[in-house]
Amino acid sequence: MAALRGPPGLQALLQALLAALPALLLPLQALLALLALLALLPALLLPLPPAGASRPGSADRCSWRGSGLSWEPRSRAVEQVHLRCTVGSLEWMYPARALRVLLEPNLASAQHTMVCIKPASDFQGASIYVERAGQLHLVVSEAEGARPRHVSCFSAHSPRGVALFLQASPQRDISRRTASFQYELLSNQSAAGPDLKKMALAEAMCRPCDNMELLMAICSSDFVLKGSIQSVSHDPENHMSQVDVRVQKVYRQKNQIFQQEEGSGEWRGPIQTLLQCKVKKGGGDFLFTGNEHFGEAWLGCAPRFKDFMLVYQAARERGANPCEFELN
Repeated sequence: MAALRGPPGLQALLQALLAALPALLLPLQALLALLALLALLPALLLPLPPAGASRPGSADRCSWRGSGLSWEPRSRAVEQVHLRCTVGSLEWMYPARALRVLLEPNLASAQHTMVCIKPASDFQGASIYVERAGQLHLVVSEAEGARPRHVSCFSAHSPRGVALFLQASPQRDISRRTASFQYELLSNQSAAGPDLKKMALAEAMCRPCDNMELLMAICSSDFVLKGSIQSVSHDPENHMSQVDVRVQKVYRQKNQIFQQEEGSGEWRGPIQTLLQCKVKKGGGDFLFTGNEHFGEAWLGCAPRFKDFMLVYQAARERGANPCEFELN
């Protein structure tokens, strides 16, 4: 090392600093390592994804929620979404390009081959197509707008499931648009199949139920209740009727469609059916049975309560009742 020049006091100071330099470098290196660790701290503090979760398009789930804003702007790839339940929903915010939705119910048998979808009342930003034999068939058009309570049902020609194709509409601004819908998969084996009986959206049971159908209805329906008809309203545009029921006793309901009013304390609720059934208001007590679809109660068997009691008691005496029913 070259000799240090300068005043003797300065030379001594510089020599002391050079001698202490190795010891000073160690804390400096430790400080730099600490700063690097602090830079990684925000990433380390992010919450872990829930068990079983993954990126959209690869998760085994009933519902999907995503945004077109999160996609690569230059990418032309079509996002793939796999839904493996018989009931679920999809919400696509800021639709961009296209989305392919595969409804693949994880069932032991491929009996569920009918799909029904119900767009949200504020559905916009895309159109929905169903894939059939390599061709796309329009189901919901944004140009027409989503009609309130409109449900589209169609058969699937592949036992592997149903493929829907959502095509985003061109947008001139960044205002929020959301294309969302609910779906249900059902069986279309025959008109006498239990799944179609419970799907009044596909084929209403306008005829009276026979005794065996009635006995089965009290065992397998989503709701069973005793009540009277308060009013009947008709919606010709959507080909539907609504029966408003004053409930005396709820034997069973899947969800809280029939609720107790705070003021009067009475139990009430609406039941849907098709306009072609020509439902009219009648006096007396009825046994209302049916199933729920898209959050609504749909009418199944609805005999007068006294007639139901005669049928059930006769079957019970013969030991032919398929399930026990609470009589009191």
